[in-house]
Amino acid sequence: MIPMKNRSSSKLLIAAAAVMAVAVATVARADLTPWKDYQVSDAVWQVTTVKVDAGMGDAYLEGLKKTWLTSMETQKKLGNIEDYKIFRSDLFMSGEFNMMLVVKFKNTADMAPNKAKYEAFMKEWGEARQKEAKDLSQKTYPTMRKITGQYDFREVTLK
Repeated sequence: MIPMKNRSSSKLLIAAAAVMAVAVATVARADLTPWKDYQVSDAVWQVTTVKVDAGMGDAYLEGLKKTWLTSMETQKKLGNIEDYKIFRSDLFMSGEFNMMLVVKFKNTADMAPNKAKYEAFMKEWGEARQKEAKDLSQKTYPTMRKITGQYDFREVTLK
């Protein structure tokens, strides 16, 4: 049996916890409405996070220049993407990733598989580049980096 003094303390603690829970829930509740209070872009940024091994950053960038960069230039020329970027961390060995490959699509529909776009890309990009990219992607890249995530983001504009 709990002594009388401890029962009062227990009730007081329970009451205080309940008040805190209500206060936190009230603060956490948001009253924003999409398109009224904020707008979400049609454009989608596809972000691939990469952890490149120590001392391999420049070698990885050299490979990307031959593969990813040339494929992005071709995709942009064909109108399949709006833009692309590579971001590299100044704190190279900290965190889960140290590079980001970012591709901006006009909208979600432009991300969907499309046979005509694929064939136009392959014709423009060429078989020689395809073979080099395949070799780098399958043989070289796995020895210097790890893909840590892939995300699709939309810009949010608060009104």
